[in-house]
Amino acid sequence: MAAESAITTIAHVIQLAVAPVFLLSGVGALLAVLINRLSRIVDRARVLEGAVETADAPHAAAMRVELSYLARRAPLIHWAISLCTICALLICVVIATLFISSHLAVDMATAISLLFVLAMLALIGGLLTFLREIHLAIASVRIGQR
Repeated sequence: MAAESAITTIAHVIQLAVAPVFLLSGVGALLAVLINRLSRIVDRARVLEGAVETADAPHAAAMRVELSYLARRAPLIHWAISLCTICALLICVVIATLFISSHLAVDMATAISLLFVLAMLALIGGLLTFLREIHLAIASVRIGQR
């Protein structure tokens, strides 16, 4: 009877942990997008830094302008990645706390709620920073202006 009760309790905790696990997978997908953007920024900066030395004056000036945009975008993506990673870590702590709370039969509802709110605030911060980086990326594009 006690074993059945323990299994039921664990099954209930697993049910509670499913939503944060899905959120964690979504944050993981977002991190993949952010990391891809960071690598594109770094790759483009390396290309421009190598080419600016040999370019003629008008092209070199345009390359320096683009490099300045990239220099502003890179820290924003870095912050977005950092905040989303903090979010993912906090979600992991929420899941672990759910299991610890159940196993020790301790009410940690306040701690779990606080951790989840902090995770959401980190995610909001990461998304806002990402939005700012996208705004800068769009501002640096000169489509049809040749």
